[in-house]
Amino acid sequence: MYTASGTLDRDQLVTHYAPLVKRIAYHLMAKLPASVQVDDIIQNGMIGLLDAISRYEEGLGAQFETYAVQRIRGAMLDGLRENDWLPRSLRRDMRRIEGAIHELEQRHGRPPTERELAGAMDMELADYQKMLQDARGHQLVYFEDFTEDSDDDFLERHAAGHEGDPLDALLDQNMRDVLVNAIDDLPEREKLVMGLYYEEDLNLREIGEVLGVSESRVCQLHSQAVARLRSRIHGTKGAPKARRGRPPKHANKAA
Repeated sequence: MYTASGTLDRDQLVTHYAPLVKRIAYHLMAKLPASVQVDDIIQNGMIGLLDAISRYEEGLGAQFETYAVQRIRGAMLDGLRENDWLPRSLRRDMRRIEGAIHELEQRHGRPPTERELAGAMDMELADYQKMLQDARGHQLVYFEDFTEDSDDDFLERHAAGHEGDPLDALLDQNMRDVLVNAIDDLPEREKLVMGLYYEEDLNLREIGEVLGVSESRVCQLHSQAVARLRSRIHGTKGAPKARRGRPPKHANKAA
């Protein structure tokens, strides 16, 4: 994709790689709250693509697409950082769910259902599922899981080359077996969602087509799976306990 003079053809590159920008954006959306608009992510990604075209040199030792992906993702994350996309209220809600999961698993010796979790949190099932959908930016590992300081910016903590990478710390603390067992114990549908997303690299819409459910339902299953894994890895650290002795408001309703 070079011009007659031997330089990169800017317009042709933009047309060719625009679908790549969209794919990266939709894949990233699974990790973001519902308030984030995919068009904003795509717009920032296009800025990153244009920046990659302007900066790319063959002497960098990387194929253009490899270089462009880095610049596109970087531009998307920069835009998200500016908008403070991961509110603390989201973390609090998910810690409540993690606490309920941990307590019910200890009580019943099996993964709790959505209905049981909603009841333990004294919520209607629909409200609980909405909480899961809104919390689709929830992550398996946060930097504050390994430090006392919880005020760091999430994206800064996960920037490439940052020391003290959370996942490395997790694996270095002999937690690999715990994580593997926790994944294996996930309910089948949640396990399938995680496999399709993290192994097959499908986005939420594509996973919904495979499962025959809506994209929003895939968001819920993904958030709940992450909460189950965090509950197993981190226990009830910082998580309020589920309520005892109160019957679910939705006990007689269909799931």
